[in-house]
Amino acid sequence: MRDDGFAYFISKFGEATKRSLVPAASLEKWRDKLPNKLLKYWEQEGWCEYSNGLFCTVDPDDYEDLIDEWLADTGLDEIDAFHVIARSAFGTLYVCGEKTGCSATIHCVLNMVTALQNELNEKTKEDQDSSIRSFFAFSKPAQLDMEDENGQPLFERARSKLGPLEPHEIYGFEPAIVLGGKFLLENLAKVNANVHLTILRQFAEPELPLSGIDIEKLLDS
Repeated sequence: MRDDGFAYFISKFGEATKRSLVPAASLEKWRDKLPNKLLKYWEQEGWCEYSNGLFCTVDPDDYEDLIDEWLADTGLDEIDAFHVIARSAFGTLYVCGEKTGCSATIHCVLNMVTALQNELNEKTKEDQDSSIRSFFAFSKPAQLDMEDENGQPLFERARSKLGPLEPHEIYGFEPAIVLGGKFLLENLAKVNANVHLTILRQFAEPELPLSGIDIEKLLDS
């Protein structure tokens, strides 16, 4: 039975439009590394696409090399071991730390990693579960979409023009925004998520507007 947090998530995103069962071996592998609440969602729901691919829950194993690249030399990789648990259709990666729960987001298109100081502290198991429940409950479709240069949402127009996404695909901007590209529908293409996001990371070091985070203080705590 769904808890209130996930039921609220479904009320906004709708039922999964694609679903794959999570192998028992994966549940065992991530037990004691990721919050029990997340594993419960995996067990009940599977790894899923919602709103026709606007938001997807994912197998962290598929993103381990990618997250290592994006967090290298940011200081965050010294605070916790982070794993990707979800992504948007445009390649935003939502990550969960083994000690800090849902505490950071990698905005690959914007070349930015964001977090909050008070979220990067080590949490109890209960607080890690709460971070998962809050992550799903407070996610909104409009926040996961991207807007063009005129402030108009892009996802549905991209899907109509380029077709639906396969599980390994995202909509990527070509040329990349970090290289001066524009947020335009005609600049979007369907791309392999891992390949495209790896290339984006090679263009520049990610910005870290980490809301006043003192990395040294966190490492000493």
